[in-house]
Amino acid sequence: MRLRFALLAPLLFALPAYAQTRDTVRVDYPASKCRSCAQWAAPHAPFRVFGNTYYVGTNELSSILITSPQGHILIDGGIPVAAPEIAENIRALGYRVEDVKLILNSHAHHDHAGGIAALAKMSGARVAASPWAAKVIGSGNPDVQDPQYGLVLPYPPAGKVQVVADNETLHVGPLAITAHFTPGHTPGGTSWSWDACEGSTCHHVVYADSQTPISADDFFFTRSKTYTTGEQDFARGLATLDRLPCDLLLTPHPGSSSMFDRLAKRDAGDRNAFVDPGLCKSFIANARAAVVKRMADERAKP
Repeated sequence: MRLRFALLAPLLFALPAYAQTRDTVRVDYPASKCRSCAQWAAPHAPFRVFGNTYYVGTNELSSILITSPQGHILIDGGIPVAAPEIAENIRALGYRVEDVKLILNSHAHHDHAGGIAALAKMSGARVAASPWAAKVIGSGNPDVQDPQYGLVLPYPPAGKVQVVADNETLHVGPLAITAHFTPGHTPGGTSWSWDACEGSTCHHVVYADSQTPISADDFFFTRSKTYTTGEQDFARGLATLDRLPCDLLLTPHPGSSSMFDRLAKRDAGDRNAFVDPGLCKSFIANARAAVVKRMADERAKP
């Protein structure tokens, strides 16, 4: 496996093909470089999650729209080729892409940040991220600290990215959304929380960043020379998520929070299918167990 990744590395870091479209620059990753991209970017109809919070992503990559009359917030931009689809999903809901004022990110991999530059160009929105993620999104280049360095792909640079602080609350009109640093999966991973209301009923929403200890074959969280705090970061990030009020869980990969299963239940008549504080807790518990197992497996290896 290590040899396979060593042979792939030069290909993975070759720049993808750029093609000009009407709205912005589009990037297509060849199937040889991103075997999951076609499945990730398959279309999915947009839908309301709760109140002013909508799913506008693709079949396997979340993008979340939070709306207000004074402007909208968008979280995550999928892979580069998905940006036009996300924009079309926003329009299909009756909103204008040009009214998106702020674009945020969970973690700076090509499958969640790759479309941000295009969406920022379409909308004119400012982009904001944690310090490490801001550097990566701004340049479009993978960083050597990333546990998946050698596997993650480059993507169009977003240029200047606003740096946010841990627990900082950002505003767009009446909207308020708070950053919670939850590194580990990447050094700059960020979860986001806000309140969504329908009438007098409000729920705490958490967009929890990926908490999986996935890496290149030759990376070890317990003894990395490039990302030396990975194990401790997972512990701190999961503790942060554990403390957050959470009625409604969303995740960068919709399958991680059973999003479409819950949508089907709601369509079948369960009006509260998305509201599940227990799902928030089980997500954290499962992630913590996977991290503990990974660290134990690493220590068992020479």
